[in-house]
Amino acid sequence: MNYFKTAVLLAVLSAMLIFFGDALGGRQGAVIALVLAGVMNIGSYWFSDKIVLKMYKAKEVTEADSPEYYGTVKELAMKASLPMPKVYIMDNPAPNAFATGRNPEHAAVAVTTGIMGILTKEELAGVIGHELSHIQNRDILIATVAATIAGAISYLSHFAYFASIFGGRSSEGRGNPYALIIMMIVAPIAAMIIQMAISRSREYAADKGGAAIAGNPIYLANALLKLEQSNQRAPMQNPNEATAHMFIVSPLSGKKSLLKLFSTHPPIEERVRRLKEMTGTGA
Repeated sequence: MNYFKTAVLLAVLSAMLIFFGDALGGRQGAVIALVLAGVMNIGSYWFSDKIVLKMYKAKEVTEADSPEYYGTVKELAMKASLPMPKVYIMDNPAPNAFATGRNPEHAAVAVTTGIMGILTKEELAGVIGHELSHIQNRDILIATVAATIAGAISYLSHFAYFASIFGGRSSEGRGNPYALIIMMIVAPIAAMIIQMAISRSREYAADKGGAAIAGNPIYLANALLKLEQSNQRAPMQNPNEATAHMFIVSPLSGKKSLLKLFSTHPPIEERVRRLKEMTGTGA
């Protein structure tokens, strides 16, 4: 269902681009906006591993540096039939983790120093399984496609705004000007909501896949509860909001969101409930 939901949301986002593109900037405007958004996001996608790892000052480690962590990644990567990803540690007390890379052959897994101090070996395996599932599902690519289409819609609203000020196609026979203004406001917000919904669906899928890789859904369920509690008490300092969707729990979780529709992550309670249901006992 998570894969089906992702496909439906991407289709809706694409349909929105066609509809709003014609209404706000015409077919030519839609193509220009898509190309601009594509160039920006494809660049980020291709160099995602280097960009985000450098952003959080992550350092690559070997098996000699961190035998338990490295060994867990190696064991679970083999179990998932994945190439061995590069292994990184971020010097940050806030417990968290993420995976990045444009494909399984160019992937990396990174955890914070904070996560190493609060999780058991089994719980760490649950977290690593989740991140490897993201790599296996090529979620970085899916997120890039969603961001590109949503970005194109956002650009279109800006094009329409400037066209309405300086005169141009947007003001030529486009119907009710108030309707156009509303559309300029609604279009990027609606696109963002769908983009966030895609991010949440990928988290559910990674939870399920990660539980299978780790061997027990309870490992990840317990880890998520610990990570959420720790991040509520002491959230990550100055996280980059553009990368929040990559982490296993939102680094912004210390800040109460006004609208869950704009959250990159599903509620921890719901994620834990679904994981416990996978055991068949709900325990």
